[in-house]
Amino acid sequence: MIKEEKHKKILEIVQEKLTCSAHSLDHVLRVHNLCLLIADYEENVDLEILIPSALLHDIARVEESEDVTGKIDHAELGSDLAEEILIRLEYDEEKIKNIKHCIKTHRFRTGNEPKSIEAKILFDADKLDAIGATGIARTFMLAGQFGQRLILNENMDSYLQSNTVENGRLKKMSEHTPFMEYELKLKNISKKLYTEKGKELGKERARLMNEYFESLKIEIESAKIFEDN
Repeated sequence: MIKEEKHKKILEIVQEKLTCSAHSLDHVLRVHNLCLLIADYEENVDLEILIPSALLHDIARVEESEDVTGKIDHAELGSDLAEEILIRLEYDEEKIKNIKHCIKTHRFRTGNEPKSIEAKILFDADKLDAIGATGIARTFMLAGQFGQRLILNENMDSYLQSNTVENGRLKKMSEHTPFMEYELKLKNISKKLYTEKGKELGKERARLMNEYFESLKIEIESAKIFEDN
């Protein structure tokens, strides 16, 4: 539950900003709750850095989704947008600097590495929400939003060349697929988590997601064989 007045104001701003189904306020609140869960297992966590970071981490998601060039990185832009919001709410300079670091480094497809414990917790919490049963649901919410096809991608190199830019960001979400999202990102997430609690949760979620996509692949391949015959 959001108790602090500043946090409530941040939440109101985020709610107005986010319209993307898989990166909605529900996602933000799940990440917030996962951050608090993981923080209980870590020492010297500053919640005045962690909580605003969790609430603001996807503040630039809409801009990235609407950018057909694939050049906007919501983590980079989000850290700048967050700074403007935090200044208005009279956060001190040091807190803003640390919150910006958390937001800038939470993205999977970026070269920015989380250094602080708060940044590592946010990274893990955000990634945990992308895998497991919740991750499967979010993957197909995005697939529906952008009109993606439920097909098996046969040539990874060709796809990477045609639909990704620097750091693996996508050019056109409509040409992406749930299977490609799994192959490029989701199946590797649990290996990249930082905190011990995050790794523990990630291992189980990864197992569940792997079983699902393997079963789905078998069903689609079986249907294709039947169609060819």
